[in-house]
This record gives sequence, structure tokens and C-alpha cells, in this order.
Amino acid sequence: MTVLDLKPGETAHISDINKNEEDLNYLIELGVLEGTPVRFVKSAPFGDPIEIDVRGFHLMLRRSRAGAIEIAK
Repeated sequence: MTVLDLKPGETAHISDINKNEEDLNYLIELGVLEGTPVRFVKSAPFGDPIEIDVRGFHLMLRRSRAGAIEIAK
């Protein structure tokens, strides 16, 4: 499962990040790390980007980047 499989308001823990090195470093700099709780807040009207809550910060990510964030409920 990825963060894109969550419904608004649902929370899960990040289990892995599968992305190229540049995107991986970008997500790590934002605090998106394994074991961190993540909550799906909402998506834009046409579905891209999405808003997630990580460590109390609301992040807007493109679906292409968010799809690399694997989760475990």
C-alpha cells in the first residue's frame, strides 16, 4: 500500500520509500522517514497534488512522489 491508498483522515506508518535518489533525498529532507506516522489530509479538486500531515507539518506532494511512500496500517 502507498499513501495514495489512504482516505482523508486516515493515518498509517511509513514502511518504505521507493524512489530515485533525488526524490528520496527530497522526501527525507521534508521529514518523510520510515516509521513516521502519516495522515492523508485531502487532495486537490482534480486529485493532484495531495496534502499529507507528517510530524505536524502539512505537505503538498505530487501524486508521482507520494506514490513512492509505502505504508503499513
